[in-house]
Amino acid sequence: MFQKFIDRPVLSTVISIIIVILGILGLTTLPIEQYPEIAPPTVQVTASYTGANAETVLNSVITPLEEQINGVEGMLYMTSNASNDGAATINVFFELGTDPDIAAVNVQNRVARANSVLPQAVVQTGVITQKSQTSALMFFSLFSDNENYDATFVENYARINLVPKLQRIKGVGNVTVFGAKDYSMRIWLNPHKMAAYNLMPSDIQNALREQNLEAATGKIGENADGVFEYVLKYKGRLSEVAEYEDIIIRAQENGQFLRVKDVAEVELGAFNYGTKNEGMGKPGTVLGIFQTSGSNANDIINSIQTILKESKQDFPKGMDYVIPFNTKDFLDASIGHVVQTLIEAFLLVFIVVFLFLQDFRSTLIPAIAVPVAIIGTFFFLSLFGYSINMLTLFAMILAIGIVVDDAIVVVEAVHAKMEEGATNAKIATKSAMSEISGAIISITLVMSAVFIPVSFISGSSGVFYQQFGITLAIAILISAVNALTLSPALAALFLKPHNPSEEHKKGITKRFFSAFNTGFNAMTDKYVRSVKFIANRKWITIGSLVIFTAITVLLFNTTPAGFIPNEDRGLVFADISLPPGTTLEQTQLTVKKLDSIYASMDIIEARMNITGFSLLNRVNGGSYAFSVLRLKNWSERTDPSQSVDAVVGSLFGKTAGLKDAKAFFFTPPSVQGFGNSTGFEMNLQSKDADDWQTVGQTTNEFLAALNARPEVQYAITQFNPNFPQYEVQVDVEKTKTAGLAVTDVFSAMQGYYGGLYTTDFNKFGKQYRVMIQSKPEDRANEQSLNHIFVTNGNGESVAVSQFVSLKKIYGPEIVSRFNLLSSVKINGAMNPGYSTGDAIKAIEEVTAQVLPTNYTYEYSGLTKEENSAGSQTIIIFILSLVFVYFLLSAQYESYILPFAILLSLPVGIAGAIGFINLAGLENNIYFQIALIMLIGLLSKNAILIVEFALQRRKHGMSILESALDGAKARLRPILMTSFAFIFGLMPLALSTGIGAIGNRSIGMSAVGGMLIGTIFGVFIIPALYVIFQTLQERITGAPQETIEESKN
Repeated sequence: MFQKFIDRPVLSTVISIIIVILGILGLTTLPIEQYPEIAPPTVQVTASYTGANAETVLNSVITPLEEQINGVEGMLYMTSNASNDGAATINVFFELGTDPDIAAVNVQNRVARANSVLPQAVVQTGVITQKSQTSALMFFSLFSDNENYDATFVENYARINLVPKLQRIKGVGNVTVFGAKDYSMRIWLNPHKMAAYNLMPSDIQNALREQNLEAATGKIGENADGVFEYVLKYKGRLSEVAEYEDIIIRAQENGQFLRVKDVAEVELGAFNYGTKNEGMGKPGTVLGIFQTSGSNANDIINSIQTILKESKQDFPKGMDYVIPFNTKDFLDASIGHVVQTLIEAFLLVFIVVFLFLQDFRSTLIPAIAVPVAIIGTFFFLSLFGYSINMLTLFAMILAIGIVVDDAIVVVEAVHAKMEEGATNAKIATKSAMSEISGAIISITLVMSAVFIPVSFISGSSGVFYQQFGITLAIAILISAVNALTLSPALAALFLKPHNPSEEHKKGITKRFFSAFNTGFNAMTDKYVRSVKFIANRKWITIGSLVIFTAITVLLFNTTPAGFIPNEDRGLVFADISLPPGTTLEQTQLTVKKLDSIYASMDIIEARMNITGFSLLNRVNGGSYAFSVLRLKNWSERTDPSQSVDAVVGSLFGKTAGLKDAKAFFFTPPSVQGFGNSTGFEMNLQSKDADDWQTVGQTTNEFLAALNARPEVQYAITQFNPNFPQYEVQVDVEKTKTAGLAVTDVFSAMQGYYGGLYTTDFNKFGKQYRVMIQSKPEDRANEQSLNHIFVTNGNGESVAVSQFVSLKKIYGPEIVSRFNLLSSVKINGAMNPGYSTGDAIKAIEEVTAQVLPTNYTYEYSGLTKEENSAGSQTIIIFILSLVFVYFLLSAQYESYILPFAILLSLPVGIAGAIGFINLAGLENNIYFQIALIMLIGLLSKNAILIVEFALQRRKHGMSILESALDGAKARLRPILMTSFAFIFGLMPLALSTGIGAIGNRSIGMSAVGGMLIGTIFGVFIIPALYVIFQTLQERITGAPQETIEESKN
């Protein structure tokens, strides 16, 4: 059947040209990203209860919402936070592959059920449900050198002029402005003046609602007999400070009017003063941009940078921006690095091929076959909805080595036929193809079969395996099509029959090649003798297999295990916490000290600080802050002392002297969407809702035990139940005697202390809020209660302190729940030499010893993924072997012979894990991917020898002779393909600089496995063939001699 393609070279080339054209089309449409999307889709529900503390928010907002949301379709787990600024956040995590939009709608429907039981103030400000974007593309900071423009101005400038443009970019899911300094009309009440006029905050609220509104007043003259009709228009909402000052509260008896300005100060201020942001040490604001799933990160970032450059021309004097976090830097550098490796691999492979084939025409055939297979693969990637990412590119590099293979096998076979004296290339090709097309098909099936089980792994590790495995399988299938169509057609056209008379022309290359050949032939003879020696002594084979298997098992147990290696991304995050109850202003002073440390370090290129927000547990609070630092470009820091880890170490050293402040530096994880820090992440849960003090105590005991473990570098939590608080106690009897309701007392306190959101106003084309609150100095300490008055029905005013007493207590700043149980989140990192896998074991042992029975724990983030992925890998590995075994059984019509091929694998696996161990890397997801690929590659070498030996046996040679002949005939192509593969991977295995850990994990294991597997395999495989073929023939008898049919 395949002979047709040799006779029809045009048909063969057309097939390849079409594959290439489709590939180029695919290449232009594929999105580029660093990793495929593996983070579970998340839906976030947020609500705000102004003035309420964390526990009130937990009981009145989060509990009713969670009870409704729990169990929504496809939900994996749910976390929630309530903090003392009245914010409630619930994050619902869904299974991978759930449509985030449908998930958001399902959650929204369930949230609606809870509306009836939520406090009125919460429903009025709104409960927001949205799919949360986990992949942050970039953070940038807008800051001002100019005294006239403060942080409030800068933030609103960004909200009015930049955010709307950025939101319109295709693929941007969300633009977050850190901080809530939106403009707001602030009405600062003066408690003394209010009391003098017997007013309460609710009186001001009513006056505002009555006089600051939009009214629909209709038309005059509509449908009447007159000539004109006039639209009636009321001036609507007020927007200037002076207009608010003139609002009338009531008419006085002396004919005067009492206005807002008589009892309060009005200014255009900010909605919330809870955070302070800085860029490069100057006041400003910080914006975060998140992408939607499946969008092209590269294009989005280019558009953002264009918009920023264009907008910069219109910035007010003294304003500028800095980009400390930008995923494109790492993406460009790492993808660029991998593409460069691709090209290096391509060139190295051809040097090896040229050395073995020794003429330029022969080398051209693999040189044409490789690009066809690689480029063609891109078409299928876009068909499957994959992207160009680190995994698909790694697969391409490995594919070069495998694809060359098929082409070499064809060229080698044709050359062998010509040596035997075929008169022209066409006859030689036809004869060669009849022998090897079976081997090519079985190799292709085996290589693809290895990757079939891979596509059934679930969860995020599954996405990694699939994108890698399927990319490789596609490249291998296209390569097989090439080997059966294009390569033989080209061989028939290009190759010349061997002419002995040309041997006399001795050029330098010819001399080198004849020396090489003489050496190679001498080596082949020695090799055949050794194979004969080993094949006659079965114990050598069995013994060496046992030894290799033992080495493999030992190394697997001693090599640390990991999930996705952490690369040097040139970024450092800092999380800063001060003692509980520290004010924002105090924290800001500490951040200033830290910033001067950052500024003094040359290696830090860009920096931004946010005070009032903790990055690790995503909560607002005056005693928290965080920084994002970007280091210089990778090319400028090649020294090990300039790596991210070294910088983190020196930052810890330089900040050790800070009084009271705990600064904690860490690097962001390589894969986004799983929390913000590398290391492990777990949640300690209390089953029977202990009070937070007890929870805090248990947590501290647990952390002390965990930190004592050698595996754990540190384990910390941001949870602290010791924030100073006052408990408000109301004397109900006194309140009733004075003719007041308890709610009057609380609404007065909320108006003065908590702040009331009353109405809205329009300005700069946007809508803002009007807030009532007393000035900061009027609520500075507990004595201020004496100056706040409540008015009863008879118009008498009494100080609130008559009814309210304060009791000093301690409580948490933020409380969390995980799957409906009170929980505390713990982050930690491992000591060098230990992996997350070891940390998980340590946690399990410590929890068994220390935790009371009414406590439990669950992992979250990447740790959860890794914990669930571990067991799957082994099953997949075994499945791959089973698939290969059955395919070979079908091919050889024997259940025994395939063992000759499978038993040659432990040698290669030992080589792979040995090299990883020597290089000091860990057994991570890249290594496991390389292993599965090695099963295919090493089986392929074995198939070549066994296939040939079988053919010779059928022609009547003895078992031993057929084994020796097969080994001798296939030694050259096996060494050639294996060394081509090994040299192709050298640039990966020896990679330095950006993304080096991932490159080395995959390169080292493949090179090690292939090198050891080939060198020892070529001796063991013939011996195994002899053992198992002898067994087979005891059962079925010797194979019948087959006479080749000549009319193929």
